[in-house]
Amino acid sequence: MFSRMSITRSTGNYSDNIGRLREALDKADAVVVGAGAGLSASAGFTYTGERFERYFSDFAAKYGFCDMYSGGFYPFPSPEEFWAYWSRYIFINRYMDAPKPVYDDLLALVRDKDYFVITTNVDHCFQKAGVDKDRLFYTQGDYGLFQCSEPCRQETFDNERTIRQMMKQQKDMRIPPELLPVCPHCGRPMTMNLRSDDKFVEDEGWHRAAERYESFLQMRGNGRILFLELGVGYNTPVIIKYPFWRMTAQNPQAMYACINYGESVCPREIAERSILIDGDIGEAIGTILSQEDT
Repeated sequence: MFSRMSITRSTGNYSDNIGRLREALDKADAVVVGAGAGLSASAGFTYTGERFERYFSDFAAKYGFCDMYSGGFYPFPSPEEFWAYWSRYIFINRYMDAPKPVYDDLLALVRDKDYFVITTNVDHCFQKAGVDKDRLFYTQGDYGLFQCSEPCRQETFDNERTIRQMMKQQKDMRIPPELLPVCPHCGRPMTMNLRSDDKFVEDEGWHRAAERYESFLQMRGNGRILFLELGVGYNTPVIIKYPFWRMTAQNPQAMYACINYGESVCPREIAERSILIDGDIGEAIGTILSQEDT
């Protein structure tokens, strides 16, 4: 529907755009929040720099990778080392709280609205902030879930107890062999419930969330709806970004807003009904909240 040549970038005064977004939130009958990795980065869940060095300096020294993301693809020589790395990764990005209250502030911004959240993030931050699970669709999985690596069935398993044991008992970048997770049904190795190939498990909870999202869009899609995109890049634009553009174009009462560093863009076809803010998500939300308090 949209060509690459028709894309326009953020223009105008930052303060004016913040004001426009606040006005769009006030006028909207419903809000759909689409959240990507940039939202968690704004909340302090960074995968490089000081945070990486604090938790993975031993792995960096031994294997030479310089960020958590790269480490996630490293071919570790044993499953004991693989799970030593991934248990730390999951623990700090799923079971530790984000350093900054960006998710809490976002919920404060939309709590009194008729809202729904779709996210490609897998760090559980929305749930920890108090977002109603019936208003949330996490499309790409959850660091807090295991699945069979085959998989032998469409089922996921809570991993908190196992991950905490791995953290506590690992030594010299290895976990004890008896902690290696295996499927309780077929005995094959477990893996993370993260969408990376065609073996990703979409369990009953995933399908119920998908149905609730579609129902929300069908019931509100022709009204005054604000599509609020936060920190979504181009790794998986077909999940949030492109559908938000398409639904805005199809509904003359809809507004589209995007807050993102360096990637705040929209098609020219919807530019007049778009608010593009090139900046930090947490700062932008904080500014709107502070204006509401005055």
